[in-house]
Amino acid sequence: MNERQDRRSQRTRHLLSEALIELIREKDYNTITVSDIIDRANVGRSTFYSHYRDKDDLFADQLDRVIDVLSRGFPSELGEGNLFFPSLGLFRHVAQEYELYKALVWGSSMDLLFKHVQNSLSNKIEQNLQGSGRKFNVPIPILANFIAGSFLTLLQWWLENKMNYSPDEMDGIFKKLTIPAVEAQEIKA
Repeated sequence: MNERQDRRSQRTRHLLSEALIELIREKDYNTITVSDIIDRANVGRSTFYSHYRDKDDLFADQLDRVIDVLSRGFPSELGEGNLFFPSLGLFRHVAQEYELYKALVWGSSMDLLFKHVQNSLSNKIEQNLQGSGRKFNVPIPILANFIAGSFLTLLQWWLENKMNYSPDEMDGIFKKLTIPAVEAQEIKA
């Protein structure tokens, strides 16, 4: 693929992403159709299907992008005291995009959101734990899934309670709850 085609592909993906986000803010995710998305983005049906299988694939791609951007944008957050993922960056992102995530939490798309984000976060956490050189009493994939699930449950509670704590406070609470649990499973040399 040449640079011009790549830029065109990126532009199309951006238009489709923006259209989906706008629509999620306006109505329930389950009522949104591919036709709604392509009409809003002003792209053809075949163009949509050359990039995505369906709207769920588009949605999952956008979630992956958010997690990737945050993982690259907050590398200093990983390290001593947090080998998992940039949880503070995620809390801050959700706070900035409260209306969007509120619509997702209270909409019927929440199951899709949670399943996909948990899987994506679990994979990133698993890579970080394996790369840490630490050994644990439980299999790393199970530990990673526990951490991701804990984060998402706390995130959902935070959204449902109208974000009554700051992102920094929520991140501190998350770390106070999970880091001791993970450290308790570490095999000391």
